[in-house]
Amino acid sequence: MTERVEQRICIKFCQKLGHTCSETIRMIRKVYGDDSMSDTQIKEWFKRFKDGRVSVDSDPRSGRPSTSRTVENVERVQDAINKNCRLTVRELEEDLAIPKTTITKILTEDLGMSRVKEN
Repeated sequence: MTERVEQRICIKFCQKLGHTCSETIRMIRKVYGDDSMSDTQIKEWFKRFKDGRVSVDSDPRSGRPSTSRTVENVERVQDAINKNCRLTVRELEEDLAIPKTTITKILTEDLGMSRVKEN
């Protein structure tokens, strides 16, 4: 269990016991010290539980994934390299619409290539 989820459980517990938000913040700070959530986050979660929220898990977020270094992208890069081994990182970036930094990591870390031309 991650420490954030653990703290949310504690916040939910305190709210159910009838503690105030400021009391909850003090208790979280006492237990977790420097690793505790910010006051703003504690207040936000306290309010969510007070308003009837049950789950302590984060809500799913939309938008760009945190990384584009997926199995599918590794396969796409490998296929492109297999078709033309003289492609540069920049050409791969343009052809596959994957960031240059991600392509470099795929080539060096996932595919084990040691010489990567970046022009």
